[in-house]
Amino acid sequence: MIRDFNAKKEIENITAWIKEWFDNNGPKASAVIGLSGGKDSTIVAALLVRAIGKDRVVGVLMPDGEQKDIDDSKKVAEILGIKSHIVNIHPAVEGEKKALEAAGVTLSKDAMINTPPRIRMATLYAIAQSLPNGGRVANTCNASEDYVGYSTKYGDAAGDFSPCSDFLVCQMRAIGDELGLPSDLIHKTPSDGLSGMSDEDKLGFTYDTLDKYVLTGICEDEETKKKIDHLHAINLHKLQTIPTYRQS
Repeated sequence: MIRDFNAKKEIENITAWIKEWFDNNGPKASAVIGLSGGKDSTIVAALLVRAIGKDRVVGVLMPDGEQKDIDDSKKVAEILGIKSHIVNIHPAVEGEKKALEAAGVTLSKDAMINTPPRIRMATLYAIAQSLPNGGRVANTCNASEDYVGYSTKYGDAAGDFSPCSDFLVCQMRAIGDELGLPSDLIHKTPSDGLSGMSDEDKLGFTYDTLDKYVLTGICEDEETKKKIDHLHAINLHKLQTIPTYRQS
């Protein structure tokens, strides 16, 4: 499906792009990245180290209470040799819920799901703004997730720059393998680290099926095709800049 994809060349291009972006948007600033222990944040962190050096990359681990695979996040920071912080966001999540309840607001199911990622993003920006030379927050989304809107608006969908949002999951795996990153991280079952479910269980289809459809327009199962098309249509707003009225 990706036999024409040149991961080595893309790594060189992404690295150059990151370096140029920082030269123009923070020559001395650090890159701040949330480390989930999954392929995307691992790959982006590795690319950041290649582009601006490990001393300018700060990883942030943000469990919501107990995170079973947090050792994977620690492993990433150790392998790359980057400074890292562990910030347990659970008290903040619970505090937000209680504050809303006190105001007479009962959180919906979707709000319950999306509040932790937004608190995580607030955490990343708080750390970025507290660094001596400032920080720039890395977005770690990929094109497969973006296509079906599998992200939280102003949560993990936010960031100051996005090195890998043009690459599908299958391409990200190829980049991770080419970088020589641990296979158990690059090919682990993707999950949000919050719900206890895998991404593919929540979506109802595999990333391989999604990537094939995006690349070729082919999806053998009609119901899956309809689901992908529906998710793409209703989530396009997550990829667009905020609509702005312009005075005449």
